[in-house]
Amino acid sequence: MAVLLLRYSEIGLKGISVRNRWENRLKENIIQMLTEDGVEALVTRGQARFFVEASDLDAAIRSIKKVFGVGSISIAETCSNDMETICERIAEYSKSRMVKGKTFAVKARREGNQKYTSMDLARSCGDAIWNANLDKDPKVNLHEPDIVFWVESRPREAFIFQEYIYCHAGLPMGTQGHVLAEVDNDRGVLSALLMMKRGCKVFVRGNYGLDILREFDPLLKVVDENYILAGRVLGVVKGYSLEEVEDFNQADYNLPVFFPTVGMSDEEVEQQMQVYRADAAASPRKR
Repeated sequence: MAVLLLRYSEIGLKGISVRNRWENRLKENIIQMLTEDGVEALVTRGQARFFVEASDLDAAIRSIKKVFGVGSISIAETCSNDMETICERIAEYSKSRMVKGKTFAVKARREGNQKYTSMDLARSCGDAIWNANLDKDPKVNLHEPDIVFWVESRPREAFIFQEYIYCHAGLPMGTQGHVLAEVDNDRGVLSALLMMKRGCKVFVRGNYGLDILREFDPLLKVVDENYILAGRVLGVVKGYSLEEVEDFNQADYNLPVFFPTVGMSDEEVEQQMQVYRADAAASPRKR
């Protein structure tokens, strides 16, 4: 059975208490995004991993890619974590993926108390792939292989996959308080997205780019000029360039003001916005 194997990034640097809270928040955010996108899925939390079962894996990937805190996704085949079963499964898995004359390598990782090491696992899986593909003249190259097979053996089961789909990473949205983002151009939109990526829940003032922002926060709150900031947000976010910030006067605000894109050129802002626009356009909500 194929499942989505999800990894996070910075959460792993935290202590147990904070990590547990942030993992729970990340799981809630994943479920919320899948629900808003109309993707039926089962999300399970494991040790430093999340596992997603869905009938439409492609839609699930396009949805989860919009969740800040998710570092990467892999489409993985699952099996028992005993060595014999893993070798049998990866041998069968490799038959449709090996190419005649191409080199390959196995990257293995073991988490748990299995009676074999990661090196043992990689060696045995490599032998199994070799023997299953003798008709394709297999060659091993551990440094620059043409084809890579990844194996993760975990306490309850093992996962076999070939691809890492990299996501926006960062921190789970909602773990770092609320800020107000003033949005009236691409810099403002990117600034709001970057604060979301740092774990902030963002209130938005302005009407520019709301279709993109709502793809990354389905519960996005838009406020007007009369919104009272005191006690509700930790700071204000502005999409200023280096030239614009020179005329900024902090005395006009009684809260910290953040400038996430101040060090970016217009070209860099556009490059990052293209990535966010592409993920928003690929959203299952758009199909």
